Amino acid sequence: MTVLDKLFKGELAALARIISYIENRDEGYRRLLSRLYPRSGKALKIGFTGPPGAGKSSLVNCVAKKLLADGKQVGIIAVDPTSPFTGGALLGDRVRMSDLPTDGSVYVRSMATRGSRGGLAAATGNVTVALDAFGFDYILIETVGVGQVELDIIDTCDTVVVILVPESGDAIQALKAGLMEIADIFAINKADRPGAKNIIAALQNMLEIKREQSEWKWPVIPTEAINNKNIDELLAGILAHVECTRKSGRFERHRREQIRKKIFNILESQLNALLHDRLVDVSDLEKIVSDIYSGKSDPYTASEELFKLAPMK
Repeated sequence: MTVLDKLFKGELAALARIISYIENRDEGYRRLLSRLYPRSGKALKIGFTGPPGAGKSSLVNCVAKKLLADGKQVGIIAVDPTSPFTGGALLGDRVRMSDLPTDGSVYVRSMATRGSRGGLAAATGNVTVALDAFGFDYILIETVGVGQVELDIIDTCDTVVVILVPESGDAIQALKAGLMEIADIFAINKADRPGAKNIIAALQNMLEIKREQSEWKWPVIPTEAINNKNIDELLAGILAHVECTRKSGRFERHRREQIRKKIFNILESQLNALLHDRLVDVSDLEKIVSDIYSGKSDPYTASEELFKLAPMK
C-alpha cells in the first residue's frame, strides 16, 4: 500500500509525510498534488489574521474545539515567521494548542514562512489541498501576524476573520489598511479589557456604508478566548458568511478566481525557473552587470537582450 493509499484511508502518519513532501517541494510533488486535487474542494477554509498578540492561536483553538464538539473533523495550519538570522522558526502553536484531542479528529500543522511575505508560507495553499483530500470538514489557517501585508489569506480561504484587541488603536486608521479591507468578520478579542467598547463602536460606524451596499453585514464580535466567551457567536458568524456567499454566488466566483490565480502562479514559477536555468550560464552576464554598474547600460535594455538570448522553445 502506497503512502497515498494510506492517506486516502485516513492515516495521519501518511498525511504528515505527504505534507512534508509538499512543503519541501521534493521531486514530483506537483504530480502528487495532481492526484490529490480531484479529491479536494469540499472543506471550508477559514482564515484568522491580525496583529501579533491579538490571540489568534487561542481563538483558533476555541473555534476548533467547538467544531469538534459538533462532530466535525478539523485541520489547522499555523504559520510562524522564519528567522532571517538562523533560518529557523519557533513553531510554537503546537504548544498553544496542546489540549486538542489526539484521536485523529484534528490535525495541527505548524509551518515556517521560509521567506514568504504575504502572511502565509509559500506551500500553505498546497498543504490545504492535502488536508482537504484527507477528508477534513474545516481547515483553519492562522497567519503569521505581521500586519498590513497579510493579503495571501484571501487567495486561500473562503472566509477571513480579522482579530483585533482594544489596544489595536484607531479603528478608523486600521480600516484604511489592506489587511482590514479583506475582513469578512471582525473579532475584538480580549474584549474584557478597557477600550473594547470604543473600538467596537468605531468599527460599527465605519462599516455602515459598506453594509448598505452589500447583502453581507460584516459583524463585529467581541470575544474572550481565554474565557471561551462568544465563540458560538463567532462560529455562527463564520457559517452565516459562508451561507450568504453561497446564496449570492460569490462563494463559487471566489473559488474560481482562486483557481485562476493558482494557474498563473504555477506558470510564473515555471517561467522564472526556465529563465533562470537558461540565463545562469550566460558567459557575459557579469560583464552586463558591470556595464550597468558603470553607467554604460541599464537593466531594461540588458533584460531585453538577455531575453533574446534565451528564447522560449
